[in-house]
Amino acid sequence: MHQSFSAVGIGVVALGGIAFANPYNGPWEYQPIEGSAYGQASTTWDVPYIVPEGYHQWMVKDETVLDVYPGVDDLHDMNTQNEGGHQAGRYMYNTYEVNSGGAIAVTNLKTGEAQILAQDSDWGFDWNRLDGIRWTPWNTLLITEETAGGKVYEVFLEKHDPTKVTDIVERGALGSLRHEGIDVGQDGSVYVIDEYNGGSIFRFVPSEKEDLSAGTLYALKFTGLTDEEQKWSSSTFDDKVGAFEWVTLDQELAQADGDAAANAVNATEFGRPEDLEIIDNTLYVANTSEDRVIAVDLGAQTVSTFVEAGLNVPVEVAGSVTGFNSPDNLAEGPDGTLWIVEDNDYSDIYQATMDENGDGAADSVSLFASLKDEGAETTGIYFGKDRKVMYVTVQHPDKDLADGIWAISKKNK
Repeated sequence: MHQSFSAVGIGVVALGGIAFANPYNGPWEYQPIEGSAYGQASTTWDVPYIVPEGYHQWMVKDETVLDVYPGVDDLHDMNTQNEGGHQAGRYMYNTYEVNSGGAIAVTNLKTGEAQILAQDSDWGFDWNRLDGIRWTPWNTLLITEETAGGKVYEVFLEKHDPTKVTDIVERGALGSLRHEGIDVGQDGSVYVIDEYNGGSIFRFVPSEKEDLSAGTLYALKFTGLTDEEQKWSSSTFDDKVGAFEWVTLDQELAQADGDAAANAVNATEFGRPEDLEIIDNTLYVANTSEDRVIAVDLGAQTVSTFVEAGLNVPVEVAGSVTGFNSPDNLAEGPDGTLWIVEDNDYSDIYQATMDENGDGAADSVSLFASLKDEGAETTGIYFGKDRKVMYVTVQHPDKDLADGIWAISKKNK
């Protein structure tokens, strides 16, 4: 694995022996910060992140605004907005990653008012560790359970009032998995993952576009590896690149146990695939245990290593050297670049530019922000209708009642 952190035509900032590339000019141009928040821990912050000069941050909602689970951390997780339909962009939705009594909240971004959109018992469900959330092109919400036997649910909203739910339907055809990230492709296919060491990547093709009640679930499998080489290993995951195929699963088995269905066809196993993001016709997957983000070219059906510690971003030495450690959630930035947050102490936010030189890897990776609360992690990164604002979740912070959503932008609130 080569130690190169520069890119043609892109400047590099060397900071205490660490090299971070400057991203190209664009709506989020900035000078990368000097490093993670080592020595800058705070539990009383009004500004939880170290951010580049010229950027501002403000709280959108925390437990002082809406405390869904009094006495314990609410465990805010992923975020999305009503990207289409009535008053598009006005409302933000988030999940809560609690073990029982799962809920979805909605926040009015104009007034700051927040309320529970839906809670499991009100709809006859028993939601466990709700995590992923995605607005669909047909104006519904998809939510996922990150737990063994987890399901995907589709939330239908009133056409002229997206703060009210009309129905919630379990979408069992998308598999019974440790679901976290979820995204919808241009052709209406839905992509999901199984979040554990040995988890696979799945594609669901509905029988009818925009109708998730029936269809076919597939799993990704490399064509150049033996069945034994498809298995998860901390020593061989770098070999998992190249051509792949989508292998059809036993649909009945997948609805009962998606992992068993993937194992039955020797689908490729990864190290904790946690989140997905489609940009153009490429599916990016954050493999947390591998310190790696892969790029899945959906047209050419090839996989490459897009960002990896030691490849195009430094390796972290805990407590002293800033680097890439445990990538978790992903988001498409306003200029088509990929943004990545870590499940790490301290939790950093990175930006990766696209692969212009054709080697399969990001041409540059830069450090945008670092969370100063050592006990917390960043999750739920999201760019909404206003592309000049980034939303992130601060989960399980050391500060009381601070579990919630923050905005970061060059502009003031």
